[in-house]
Amino acid sequence: MIEIFAGKGSSKYKICITNKSIPKKELNKNIKKNAKILIITDSGIPKKYIKSLKNSISNKVVKVHTIKNGENAKSFKTFEEIVKVLADLKFSRTDLIIALGGGVVGDVAGFCSSAFLRGIDYIQIPTTLLSQVDSSVGGKTAINIPQGKNLVGAFYNPKLVLISTNYLETLSDEEYKSGLGEVVKYALIENKKLRNLIKELNKKIIKRDKKVLLEIIKESILTKSKIVTKDEKESGIRAILNFGHTFGHAIEAYTNYKKMSHGAAITLGMVIAAKISFFEGYLKEHQLMNAIGLINSIGLDTDHSEFKYSDLKKYIMNDKKVADGNLNLILINEKYKAFKTSKFNQESILKAFKF
Repeated sequence: MIEIFAGKGSSKYKICITNKSIPKKELNKNIKKNAKILIITDSGIPKKYIKSLKNSISNKVVKVHTIKNGENAKSFKTFEEIVKVLADLKFSRTDLIIALGGGVVGDVAGFCSSAFLRGIDYIQIPTTLLSQVDSSVGGKTAINIPQGKNLVGAFYNPKLVLISTNYLETLSDEEYKSGLGEVVKYALIENKKLRNLIKELNKKIIKRDKKVLLEIIKESILTKSKIVTKDEKESGIRAILNFGHTFGHAIEAYTNYKKMSHGAAITLGMVIAAKISFFEGYLKEHQLMNAIGLINSIGLDTDHSEFKYSDLKKYIMNDKKVADGNLNLILINEKYKAFKTSKFNQESILKAFKF
């Protein structure tokens, strides 16, 4: 089992990564003896995963609340349902939520944990590649509103994150590729080792080789944990983790979160951001082509031609990275290092959408 730590001081937490079953000892070590447990999951999670988790917990009171599968479950309605359940179960601050599912489950469960009684503990058990390498780590919790994605939420770290590659065996190709989009992000913004792993082992990555998965998950989390520990509330360097997200979130909002997976939208967003980096002079053309080639090498779509800037603009300007009416972009340079800037030529965005 690989162990990585994130967070500082009292909010520091352990991330355990394994290609075997979730370690019962580690799980129960982080649950108070008489605590009530609410497992929050969704309708798409195989019943065997829920049953296995319940059997792994030694506490007597273990309840399950199932939300709808999909991005539309990240809503005030779902939030209200869950906090009512917590109140009915008479949850106290010594009780615990466990999020078993993908990023939607983790985001909603984490937000409920941050808000109920002004904060109760929660454990993340992510079951998708996307949530394993991204949303389960870093303490970002949120729900969506019609004006945009993740606009209501809180920074609230989990008590523990347990990651098993076993959960990835039942993922659809779409969901698996969605996670690979975020893996590529870490390769393009900072992690050279991960970039080389993708170049050398792309076929094994596509085939979901367990040993390779363990390695790319570890490298992704090492990158993210280092960044979020330095900047827990996105006041500085953490913003670079949003590479591709400004345009990806706009694509999701424009299509009402129904046309494609989160990772697929973010992948297109990264291609657009990389093209802007090229037109702004931070990347040479062959470096841009190498970045796009890296994305293509693991079977991800890079064609964003169906989306026009004019269609996405209003969603882009609702982005959390807009400050004082100015849009901040996350771009990359020739060393594949990401940076935030508000100084760019608007023409570069228009060119990127047409290129």
